[in-house]
Amino acid sequence: MSGSGFAEKAPRDAEIGSAGGSSSSGRAQGTSTVAVGTSLYAKVRRLAGGVEQRGIERVPEDERTDTSMTQVGTVWLSANMCVSSLAIGVLAYPVFGLSFLASALTIVFINLLGILPVCFFSTFGPRFGLRQMVLSRFFFGYNGVKLIAIFNILTCLGWSAVNVIVGSQLLHAVGSGRLPGYGGILIIAFATLLICIFGYRLVHAYERWSWAPSLAIFLVVLGAFARSGAFVPGTHDDDAVPPAAAEAGLVLSFAASVFGFATGWTSYAADYTVYQPPSRARTSVFLCTFAGLFVPLCFVELLGAAIGSAARAGSAYGDAYASSAVGGLLWEVLAPRVGGGFASFCLVVLALSIVANNCPNIYSVALSLQVLASPAEARVPRPVWTLAGTLVYVAVAIPGYDHFEASLESFMLVIAYWLAIYEGVSLSEHFLFRRGIAGYVPEDYETPSRLPPGFAAISAFLCGVAGAVLGMSQEWFSGPIGKLAGGDIGFELAFAFTAVSYVALRSVEKSYCKR
Repeated sequence: MSGSGFAEKAPRDAEIGSAGGSSSSGRAQGTSTVAVGTSLYAKVRRLAGGVEQRGIERVPEDERTDTSMTQVGTVWLSANMCVSSLAIGVLAYPVFGLSFLASALTIVFINLLGILPVCFFSTFGPRFGLRQMVLSRFFFGYNGVKLIAIFNILTCLGWSAVNVIVGSQLLHAVGSGRLPGYGGILIIAFATLLICIFGYRLVHAYERWSWAPSLAIFLVVLGAFARSGAFVPGTHDDDAVPPAAAEAGLVLSFAASVFGFATGWTSYAADYTVYQPPSRARTSVFLCTFAGLFVPLCFVELLGAAIGSAARAGSAYGDAYASSAVGGLLWEVLAPRVGGGFASFCLVVLALSIVANNCPNIYSVALSLQVLASPAEARVPRPVWTLAGTLVYVAVAIPGYDHFEASLESFMLVIAYWLAIYEGVSLSEHFLFRRGIAGYVPEDYETPSRLPPGFAAISAFLCGVAGAVLGMSQEWFSGPIGKLAGGDIGFELAFAFTAVSYVALRSVEKSYCKR
């Protein structure tokens, strides 16, 4: 496992979760009941470098031995160089009716906005050795963070379900409909589970290079689509040109979807840098994370928006999208120009790119479940939680396979709402009340009396929900401000309502509770 970037002297208990170490470590991770010795599982474990049993306890400084700087960025590069990112871009015309120029500007600037919190919180992992949900106790309190953990669990599982549906659509298109939707879902979910069950090291090792084949296939897709001549930069001739106000509303709604996808990593950003050395420069971590997110998100989503521009009603691309969604659209791009055999190979590779996208979700969902669990339940080994999370999202994805497009749009918007609220609380607390890194005492993470009471954060959270409701504009509900704006401004209002109310409420709380 030298490719994972860990120094050779990394302690063994960091890898396999031995019962040794500090008492707090023992409480959090418990004693593994996994059989050792000559069992097949033990052989596989040794081959993979050990199953990480460490859960939500703080990683000691002498165990933060992940010396690879590049994999700070490659974990995000691989996770976003996938067909799910393409699916977001494709929505621009078929769902929102936007021209390529409008969708391209939205993709670039909203991704830039959405990834900044992810980059920022990634810098906390090396400094504190705390997972993102545990770090969030400094914002929401020891008990208040459990509400955030619930939302994060739903986010991880929801993302995973949406992603495997996209991958399954590609496998369905390859098999000309012979492989049922649930078959593709099970294949991708099982492959993801095999990686995530071993933990941090294997997740990083897999993500380090899994972006490369996906990039190669996307370049093939780009070349094939460029040769097709089907790209339409503006609105289609047969489309009614919407009024400026209506187009602005559509841009706002598409922006919410793009923002939800980009900022969706915020609630587990620090999980993937906790084994980095505490001396690691925060600027380096920030910039590596930024590059790993911004480049694939913009490239793949812009490619998706370009291809989606061809999916007009009555065209071959429109019919392919209507019959098999993203999988059908990619097949229509590739098969006539590179041949059915190579097109099938390309779609299989892109379908398996979902594994890289889902690994962070399924690895982090186990940590959030431990934050939510009782002290006794938290001692359950992390791989058990990983398996449980996998079973849940598979159970959601299979019945949701036939309702992907509507589910994706609604899900993206809801994700944008709650993460905007999370960012409103956490960033306000960091900059205004803790006044930077020096304001934290990381050892306090498991001492409720030394953490914020959480009343201000939860109250501000509810204010943020009110802002999201007022500003949302979805098929099933539109708030009064959303109606006036002509589009969805839920995440903008959610952040504003949360930040303003939190500053006022936290000032009172801190004055009264002295913490």
